[in-house]
Amino acid sequence: MVCKETMHSQILEAARKRFVHYGYGKTTMAEIAADLNMSPGNLYRYFPGKADIAEAIADESAEENFRVLREIVRTNGGKVREKLLAMFERELELTFHKLDKDRRIYEMAEFIRRERPHYINKHLATERQLLVDVLDEGLKSGEFAFTQDPAFVAEMLQSAMLKFRYPQLWSALPMQALKRELAGVFELLVDGITPRAPRKSANDATAAKGVAAE
Repeated sequence: MVCKETMHSQILEAARKRFVHYGYGKTTMAEIAADLNMSPGNLYRYFPGKADIAEAIADESAEENFRVLREIVRTNGGKVREKLLAMFERELELTFHKLDKDRRIYEMAEFIRRERPHYINKHLATERQLLVDVLDEGLKSGEFAFTQDPAFVAEMLQSAMLKFRYPQLWSALPMQALKRELAGVFELLVDGITPRAPRKSANDATAAKGVAAE
């Protein structure tokens, strides 16, 4: 007898194949059940509907991304600024290539974005915590300087960078253009939380010359 966890995985795999081949909109619960040699009624015991299957598939994909991002966060050495940039760049690459590889998955992703906002919010919250961890590291090392709550700063950074997360949902730009935009937006944002040496005024320069002359 197949255990519940194994059947759960088999359902997701069968549904994924259907969604990729026929598209999310044209796939029915009855067809997924038929691919598994089970009745639709039995399939509904595992998932209330097709949208729940789509969300579970997206959950698996998101967790793969988070594993990569956690590895970046745990990396020791180097500048925290570079670590933060690496997180955003890696997420751009991962999410771009997933939609680019399976174009019909775009339909499913668009449905989830539109109809299941709680799903999006759940994963954004997970990502924000990773950003908070990096920002805290930057504060402790002195590389970053800001007075706001790190959670607030993480939320603002994330909001500004949303275009680079599953970017095909927002634009039709190629990867090269997206990377250029990401680098520019990142520089503007992170410069705002990076301490700078105070600029010397004209009076300071004049005083320095006077001291040197003496």
